[in-house]
Amino acid sequence: MSALWIAHVTVTDAEAYGRYAKGATEAIAAHGGVFIARGGRYVQLEGADRARNVVARFPSVEAAVECYNSPAYQEALSHAKGAAVRDLVVVEEAAP
Repeated sequence: MSALWIAHVTVTDAEAYGRYAKGATEAIAAHGGVFIARGGRYVQLEGADRARNVVARFPSVEAAVECYNSPAYQEALSHAKGAAVRDLVVVEEAAP
């Protein structure tokens, strides 16, 4: 079953976060991830508002978690620490 990697982000240091985004994009692609939403317009209906919302589809929950734990993603993530407030969850998609 495919899975969605869903991040809600408030960027506090755009330059450092840009370095994160570049490395994260490469790591996500290397693990079969494809962005289906990245920034863009949104409407906050409930809960905490975060100005940046990102959704990537992975082949499986395991592939998404493997990506997160990979050395390449962790290197990218080091640039986001202190440069953003983030929530990240991986959710298995419902069967068609």
